[in-house]
This record gives sequence, C-alpha cells and structure tokens, in this order.
Amino acid sequence: MVYGVTGSGKTTLAEKIGEKTGIQWHSVDDLTWDPGWITVPVDEQRRRIQAICEQPEWILDTAYGTWRDVPLASVELIVALDYPRWFSFARLLRRCIQRSIDKRPICNGNIETFRGMFTRESILLWHFKSFKSKHSKIAQWSTNPDGPKVLRFTRPRDLEAWLESL
Repeated sequence: MVYGVTGSGKTTLAEKIGEKTGIQWHSVDDLTWDPGWITVPVDEQRRRIQAICEQPEWILDTAYGTWRDVPLASVELIVALDYPRWFSFARLLRRCIQRSIDKRPICNGNIETFRGMFTRESILLWHFKSFKSKHSKIAQWSTNPDGPKVLRFTRPRDLEAWLESL
C-alpha cells in the first residue's frame, strides 16, 4: 500500500510499483468518486476495498480513514511518501493547474477546474487540512514494531533509488 500526504505522488508511485512487480495496482479515487464528483457511499467504498484486499497481491495508492482498517488488516508493506509540506504542495499546485488547463479526465471522467481550486472542497485546501495527521500517521506506523513494514521516504531521490532496486 502506498500512503502519503496529498500531492506527494502516491498514484504515480503505485503505478510504477505495479509496472515493476507485475502486481495489479488500484486507484482509490476511481473507487471512491463517481462521475460529477459524487462521493461513493462509505459502505460501498469499504466493499470495493475489501474485495481488492482479499486478493493474494494488491497495491492501493492510498487508504482513506473511513476504511483504512480494511487494508491494514492484511497489508505487508506500506511505502510512505513523507515529503516536506512545501514540496508536496508545489507538486499538487502544479498538477491542479495542469489538469485545469488540459481538462484531462481523472477518476471516472471527472475533471479539475480553476474554480474548483478555490472552493471549500478544494484539494489544495485538503492538503493543508490533512498534512499534519497524515505525517503523524506515517510516523506512528514507522515506529510500531507490531505493524506492517514501513518504507518511509522523505526525499524523491531516495524513492527513485528504491524503485530502481525492484
């Protein structure tokens, strides 16, 4: 399972790990957002995630708090992207601007817009709301000897070196 702060590159990493290992990866946004930015009900999200986690091998590109217990029950490795706030926010801002310009469909045909960047539901705002708790969660998992193995990356070059080793 990949985990990290918003904008850290979790989906890109999950895809790269899947390509290197041959393990199927899953975009959580595709499982949790319907067209028109309609949130999939939490019970359905849990059902979808449970079905994936029942497979012998799987990669998720994140884990939402409302059902994080499902993948944590069977995950063997957490690859944690714990980059500084300025770095992940810069990546996120660049991504949002690019997607607002090119209108590339994401998660079930949804698109990002400039207007969406300035709403209460903005992913940019979510970055600031969730950064501390995600950073704390990574630290907690990293120091828990009874939990799954955690590879915590604080610099992209270290992550790239690890990916090359796969």
